[in-house]
Amino acid sequence: MSEDPSVPDRVDALEIRAAHHERNLDELNEVVLAQWKEIDRLTRLVRRLEERLSEAEARSGRPNVPEPPPPHY
Repeated sequence: MSEDPSVPDRVDALEIRAAHHERNLDELNEVVLAQWKEIDRLTRLVRRLEERLSEAEARSGRPNVPEPPPPHY
């Protein structure tokens, strides 16, 4: 018959696991925050590029219609 670990040992083991989980959660939160910052930056960049493209199209005087595919298609 195997001996069960004592209650204090089990509590210690659970506290260690909880501390590791908390550290992992903090690290994951940092990664998510960094990703959201990058997403926000890229979203602003795309909006600026869309505005620049619209302005360039307006200055060119060409209508905003897609060109037909080349004849070799």
